Amino acid sequence: MHLYLDFNASYLAAFAMGLFSSLHCIGMCGSIIGTLTYSLKPELRNDKRRLFGIVLNYNIGRVLSYAMAGALVGILEVFLTLPFTQGQAHRFLQLLSAVVMAGAGLYLGGWFPYFAYIEKMGARFWKLIEPFGRRLIPVQNRTQALLFGMVWGWLPCGLIYTALALAATTGSITHSALTMLAFGLGTLPAVMGVGIMTSLLARLSKIRHFKHAVAALFIIFALLAAFPWLNPMRVEHIMTF
Repeated sequence: MHLYLDFNASYLAAFAMGLFSSLHCIGMCGSIIGTLTYSLKPELRNDKRRLFGIVLNYNIGRVLSYAMAGALVGILEVFLTLPFTQGQAHRFLQLLSAVVMAGAGLYLGGWFPYFAYIEKMGARFWKLIEPFGRRLIPVQNRTQALLFGMVWGWLPCGLIYTALALAATTGSITHSALTMLAFGLGTLPAVMGVGIMTSLLARLSKIRHFKHAVAALFIIFALLAAFPWLNPMRVEHIMTF
């Protein structure tokens, strides 16, 4: 029996999801970076080179936490699919991922506000680790910024959970982690350039046609997850078992 896994396509989809999810996340991530920046000592805040290093390390920590979440999802996938044949389990995860991505698309388009309730999934875990992040404020150095980012990367977010649903379909712990790494890299342009990009993203988010185009992109990803044989960029990695 053969199982076809579309690893390369999942990386591209995850990166695009991260890039366009910034329309939703810039308020949350921007406020966190604002908190981080204004908690710094004046000599750090006013030194652009050192400030860039702090913000960079914060984002490295955040992206690393996404990759760790991807690895955990990959491990969970292995255990949850043990009672089933690998092909059946993978197909179920594809369909589940498609439903979540379609929900995210409808949410971004303003058609399904109830999708935000998915964020409650991680609320209990967040309550456990959020105090560790607060203890790192004010950030004094780049190491603290890295740790701060690794904590705040677990902040409940429906679009992160959407990317995790995609990562769960990759069929391997490594590829699941790399898919989430790609998602995190996609978020970097907006979050790293928060001062420059915020006004642009705010304007774009008010353009109905642009919001609908991003929503349509997520729905297309959902269709490709549900019907992977339609993907023109499909790269097949065959596993025989």
